[in-house]
Amino acid sequence: MFGIFKKVSQVDKLQNKYEKLMNDWHKLSATNRAESDKKYAEAQAILTQMEQLLEKL
Repeated sequence: MFGIFKKVSQVDKLQNKYEKLMNDWHKLSATNRAESDKKYAEAQAILTQMEQLLEKL
């Protein structure tokens, strides 16, 4: 109940975005290779952002 007041960190937001992109990438990999490659590239960019944030901590 009190979790609704919990502030979501930037790393958590990026993690959720990364997981969504990887799920989309996996679904598209069987049907549309070009779109799946775009999703994978976006996911990798998010991953590098997460790594940079974690290095600062």
